[in-house]
Amino acid sequence: MLQPKIKLTSEEMKYMALFESVTGATTQDCVIDEKLDRIIFVAKQGDMGLAIGKGGKNINNLRRMTNRQIEVVEYAETPEQLVRNSLSPARLKEVRVTERPDKKIVVVEVDPKDKAIAIGKNGRTIDKTRLLVKRYFDIDHVVVS
Repeated sequence: MLQPKIKLTSEEMKYMALFESVTGATTQDCVIDEKLDRIIFVAKQGDMGLAIGKGGKNINNLRRMTNRQIEVVEYAETPEQLVRNSLSPARLKEVRVTERPDKKIVVVEVDPKDKAIAIGKNGRTIDKTRLLVKRYFDIDHVVVS
């Protein structure tokens, strides 16, 4: 499921084990984003509810245990669905991947009322989305319109 080129550090593996023991959900990946002091977990498809827990209980426990922001994205087999999962709960009208000879770009059309949700405070949400589509699908850029 993970791309062969994704190498996890021992710290990421430690966080994945913690995530799984706290939530009971399966995690496929873990990204430590030092710049924004957060840990992004990629949960197995169908495990989001389990990962978050009732009323966000699991996320709050992990946040306390790690002293970092915790974000969870549900894994997807396609870049379009991964973008949808990553930008949730923003309502997306369309997600399309455009391939040029030199790079791949994802263009996301968002409901105008949800544009702020899709971008996130200081660009946090869109940064997370860019990081994940680059990691999984080697997509160079995500544009929100």
